[in-house]
Amino acid sequence: MSASSPSPVVVLDAELARQRLKALADPVRLSVVQALGGGERCVCDLTADLGLAQSRLSFHLRVLREAGLLSDRQEGRWVYYRLEPAALESLSTWLTSLGRGAPLSPSRCC
Repeated sequence: MSASSPSPVVVLDAELARQRLKALADPVRLSVVQALGGGERCVCDLTADLGLAQSRLSFHLRVLREAGLLSDRQEGRWVYYRLEPAALESLSTWLTSLGRGAPLSPSRCC
C-alpha cells in the first residue's frame, strides 16, 4: 500500500461500524491502536513494547487490518503498521450521528 495520499472518509453502514467496534473492543487490539496513535511502528517494536508473541500480535493486526483500521507497508524484511485516520474519522462521525438522534430527556410511554 502506498502512503502517498490520504484515504477518503468512508460513510459507514451498520455492518462496517459493527466490525470496527468489535475489532476495537478487544483489550489487546485497543492497546495496539493506542501504540500506533503516535505514528507508524514496526512489528518488532510493537512486539517488544506490548509484550506479545509475534504470532499473537499478528492475529490482532490482521483483525484490525480487515476492519480497515490499519494499513501496512513492507520495507525489506520488516512490516510497518499505521492507523487509517479516515477509518477512525468515519467511525467517530457515525457514533456522533447516533448521539444526535438520542433524546435529551426520556419520552413518556402511554
